[in-house]
Amino acid sequence: MEPSKAPELFLKPYNSAEQEPHMLDMWEKSGYANPDVCIEKGITKADAEPYSIVLPPPNVTGTLHMGHAAMLAIEDILIRYHRMRGFKTLWLPGTDSAAIATQAKVETDIYKKEKNTRHDLGREELLKRIDAFTDESKATIINQVKKMGSSLDWGRYAYTMDEPRYAAVMEAFVRMYDAGLIYRGNRIVNWDPKLQTTVSDDEIEYIEQTDPFYHFKYGPFDIGTVRPETKFGDKYVVMHPADERYEQFEHGQKIELEWINGPITATIIKDEAADMEFGSGVMTITPAHSTIDFEIAQRHGLDIEPVIDERGILLPIAGPFAGQHIKKARPLIVEHLKQKGLITKVDEKYLHNVATNSRGGGIIEPQIKLQWFIAVNKKAKFPNGKEMTLKEWMRYAVESGETKIAPERFEKIYYHWIDNLRDWCISRQIWFGHRIPVWYRRDEQGNVVETIASVSGPSSAKASEGTWEQDPDTLDTWFSSGLWTFSTLGWPYSAQSATKGKPGPENDLANYHPTAVLETGYDILFFWVARMILMSGFLLGEVPFKQVYLHGLVRDGQGRKMSKSLGNIIDPLTMIEKYGADATRLSLVVGAQPGNDLKLSEDRVRGYKHFANKLWNIARFVLENYEVGEVKLAQRDNELVEEAMWVAKDVSGNIDNFRLDLAADAVYHFVWDRFAAEIIEESKSVLKGDDAAARASAQRMLYEILIISLKLLHPFMPFVTESIWQQLPQKDSDLLMVAKWPV
Repeated sequence: MEPSKAPELFLKPYNSAEQEPHMLDMWEKSGYANPDVCIEKGITKADAEPYSIVLPPPNVTGTLHMGHAAMLAIEDILIRYHRMRGFKTLWLPGTDSAAIATQAKVETDIYKKEKNTRHDLGREELLKRIDAFTDESKATIINQVKKMGSSLDWGRYAYTMDEPRYAAVMEAFVRMYDAGLIYRGNRIVNWDPKLQTTVSDDEIEYIEQTDPFYHFKYGPFDIGTVRPETKFGDKYVVMHPADERYEQFEHGQKIELEWINGPITATIIKDEAADMEFGSGVMTITPAHSTIDFEIAQRHGLDIEPVIDERGILLPIAGPFAGQHIKKARPLIVEHLKQKGLITKVDEKYLHNVATNSRGGGIIEPQIKLQWFIAVNKKAKFPNGKEMTLKEWMRYAVESGETKIAPERFEKIYYHWIDNLRDWCISRQIWFGHRIPVWYRRDEQGNVVETIASVSGPSSAKASEGTWEQDPDTLDTWFSSGLWTFSTLGWPYSAQSATKGKPGPENDLANYHPTAVLETGYDILFFWVARMILMSGFLLGEVPFKQVYLHGLVRDGQGRKMSKSLGNIIDPLTMIEKYGADATRLSLVVGAQPGNDLKLSEDRVRGYKHFANKLWNIARFVLENYEVGEVKLAQRDNELVEEAMWVAKDVSGNIDNFRLDLAADAVYHFVWDRFAAEIIEESKSVLKGDDAAARASAQRMLYEILIISLKLLHPFMPFVTESIWQQLPQKDSDLLMVAKWPV
């Protein structure tokens, strides 16, 4: 037997700041995050079952926050576990352009420094400035992602605005346009007067605000609003057909009444959209500036008159108030109504939600605009032979079980959102983004006489027919994000089946799509998840992922949302610096049930640093008492090793069922409460005893349980476990990240 002493490294406490950069460098140099390298080196079988995750791309201009950290921890656990299980494992990294937010940031900086607007610079110059800004910002977020220990294959890095993704977006648009699923039309959209662009439903943030709520006399009715400045064109009064209070009024009945700028003729409309429980149960509608009102007007063929222009200025319909900005005009209009005796009551403190652009902060003013839309209710033929609408496909994908959602309770919310889905506005009036691949030919009078959609523009034959100009709008960022699972894997140039099984990025689509898991926060389930299912279904005829795993929001220790105003933001990078990435990761997993919010405090992170130190001390003790050699275990010691293997089975089952919280909890308590507090303590007398065979058996038993413990903990705490693994005298792989999982 050859005596073994603990390496000198263990003479001092575990130092995460010292060890983590070293481990990151070792992992990166190994190339093991690349499944092709693992196949080449015989670590993974070429015909092994694939397991792939495409990283939800953080904004290229952003910084790591606790939501990102939770996402990275969860996905890395799944990836490291499946890699150790022998799966052909790929975790593909990328970043998102966040077009509206990025352009807004750059435009603001330019104006502060130079007093120039984008129109002063021109499109080409602004895009150069934005590219320079994003190139500088990419390195920041990528470095922060790496610090979490994320074992991503950086050789396959993708960016939503790089050339392969640009090509995929152009191809997707043209295919959908040719199928009649993309059209241009006048519909009501979310308009941001500040940034002068439409905004996706996905980017609307509702902020609570207190404003006066005004009650008006509208003929015989009491109506209410927080926005009197929109009411100039209100000539329809809507009530529920079942509201007995107004049964004497008939649908289509005309009534004469005095309104803001004089007498008008109003029309009674009976529609189920009226809420009988709110106020008087009667409302007037402004179809040009409210989605609900617009839909009521469409159902009944009503006139739609704009009141506010795209800059927030009142139009001629406002009479003497025309030309004024709505903010300045509101108090003047209220005073005018008071003088006319049309205001009956004012509730001074009415709490309501105001729609804002989460990317730029502007207040949303719904407008009817000529925009590009995806028709979600139009039937189309899918590559899998099915003929259905996009909405029907999105429902089928989950109902059929091809895509499962965990926790399951979110399926009902998903269906509800799908059932109420409107045509998707995909055009934006900004310059940074994927420009819409549509060209127009005009006659001498400037009228559009021909329109084509093409990846490369008008053909040479077409170009000779006259002057063509490209549509100036760009595509909604969510359009490109909807392609993310397959554009990152090489679509449309990679084959889907011909080269399946052969390694190499050129075969990624065949090998790794559909992806295994889409892991994200439940707050964007409806937007991003549904968009990806929509796009993958029509363009590939399959779901983008087999499983959706939803984590909750990370809140502060009191359960409050983290915000600058509350001063309660916990920065993951600060936590990593103070307590290590392992402690930060474990704090985001233990106790974090799928889909439930997690309360996080600095004390919680600090507590898991103590566990990393405990594991370090366990390893030191085991190695100090270990002698290298073949030993037959005594029955009792063999039973203890088997006990550890039962824990491994429990951990595996919980990870497979996406109960990472239970898996982490099980191995944590086994290592601390059972291995350290009982098994090691009970073995100390044997290790000091004179029975050489019993001593050798106990040494071997402790070593084998340490090996099992390190493997089970590695997905959760990769740094400290890999640091210890590198000091082991006997092991089954050079790096723990590719060691065989205990089975």
